[in-house]
Amino acid sequence: MAQPSAQEALIYLMVVMSAADRDMTDAELAIIGDTIRSWPVFREFDDDRIIEVARKCQQILQEDNGLERILTAVRDTVPVKLHDTAYALAVEVAAADMYVEPEEKRMLHIVRSRLQLEPLVAAAIERTAQARRRALL
Repeated sequence: MAQPSAQEALIYLMVVMSAADRDMTDAELAIIGDTIRSWPVFREFDDDRIIEVARKCQQILQEDNGLERILTAVRDTVPVKLHDTAYALAVEVAAADMYVEPEEKRMLHIVRSRLQLEPLVAAAIERTAQARRRALL
């Protein structure tokens, strides 16, 4: 696997989170697209490449040790100062359909560990995602 750019690695991470429970929902796909179009970390990314990068990620996942290779690429390619941002992206996708499946929780734990996030930082990111999705009724 050729080393992806930091932005491609972040997209890989979102695709991995969406596929963690074997069901890439419309809500998750919408969050991925919206995030790429609105978060500053993707400012210079060409939106026309979203599908190409997502397909490349899916191909890698089908290969031996694909998940391990993607997680290593995220850790090694995304600057350490953006590891919390990477985790926030993963949490956003996991929470997109208002329920985090056990497989998604397991994957978030793996991502947290791989990125060596402090527990309080991870908890704050998770709580923020919950707060954003609350409705009055």
